[in-house]
Amino acid sequence: MIIQSKRVWVLGQFLEAQLEIEDGKILNVLPYNAKKVDEDYGDLRIVPGFIDVHTHGAYGFDTNDAKAEGLRNWMKNITKEGVTGICPTTITQSNEVLTKAVANVAKVYEEGYEGAEILGIHFEGPYLDMVYKGAQPEEYIVKGTVEEFEHYQKAAHGLIKIVTMACEHDEDFVLTKYLSSHGVVASIGHSGATYEEASMAVANGARSMTHVYNGMSPFNHRKNGLVGAAYRFRDTFGEIICDGNHSTPAALNNYFMSKGRDYVVMISDALMVKGLPVGTKVLFGGNEIELYPDGSAHLTSTGGLAGSTLHINEGLKVLVEKALVPWDYAINSCTINPARLLGVDDRKGKLVAGYDADIVVLEDDYSVKQTYAKGVACL
Repeated sequence: MIIQSKRVWVLGQFLEAQLEIEDGKILNVLPYNAKKVDEDYGDLRIVPGFIDVHTHGAYGFDTNDAKAEGLRNWMKNITKEGVTGICPTTITQSNEVLTKAVANVAKVYEEGYEGAEILGIHFEGPYLDMVYKGAQPEEYIVKGTVEEFEHYQKAAHGLIKIVTMACEHDEDFVLTKYLSSHGVVASIGHSGATYEEASMAVANGARSMTHVYNGMSPFNHRKNGLVGAAYRFRDTFGEIICDGNHSTPAALNNYFMSKGRDYVVMISDALMVKGLPVGTKVLFGGNEIELYPDGSAHLTSTGGLAGSTLHINEGLKVLVEKALVPWDYAINSCTINPARLLGVDDRKGKLVAGYDADIVVLEDDYSVKQTYAKGVACL
């Protein structure tokens, strides 16, 4: 199959080009009109498939539900927003619930599914700070140990790729160093770490920060906090929710322009209410949340933000059109940067020969015309 457009995102620029696809891979990148095409997308933008490394669920399913059919439905339908790679994300809960949740992802991963590729599991909690726990249920927050994590990783068949944790509570950074040495990303989040504590955590193996600005010690010009560390550590990855609700467009611009084009990772942090009607109420981590008209989800008990229902293609629009982030910064944050974070940038995140044919065709309003997941048209 050959598709083409006058705007194909290759090598950090838009080129007039064709993509020849075979057996789920990009076989060749060719000059525009070089060969007879199967689909000509005219002037529409063709970009790499989006990767969401922090998302809890959608369409009434939550990762903690541990239901195979719900996970399969999620993977099949998430391609509507251009997502071709995903890390189903847990929330703090009991050992029993979390064990079943990660085992369910492993089961679906091994037995087969359609749509977006499961690239690993993001284990958010239960190793968090009580002050910055956000919507995470405090009764299940515990101190992390290597032994307990090994239990979860065994149940997950090795699929846990990211662990969000408050590294300042990890004595001597034992778990942080263990994760780093075993190819798992330790991401500082739901954390009250000082700038100095964050420095030591990164020096001892932490590689990322979870939903920057949210669930972390704030920036002050005399006490820089974890937000200050997120700004300053320019070769450390940092997730950020780009819905315009969790952080204003100005805050998004500040972070992207401080960090640069190579280490910011857009996430949705989407909850199971994504894709459901406004006003829907569900339990998330044992707490009731409600979907607001602006797409945000809030705790009904306090009104506090609990997560989003962001579509990644809409996040791209927020970044470019409202936050005025340069296009290459914005597109990198949902393609090659998360691929690099996960260590799959040898096959995902770019439109080059030999890579997976994960491709999104975008209308000028950022809606998705077509998504190809390993060469399979999904819409």
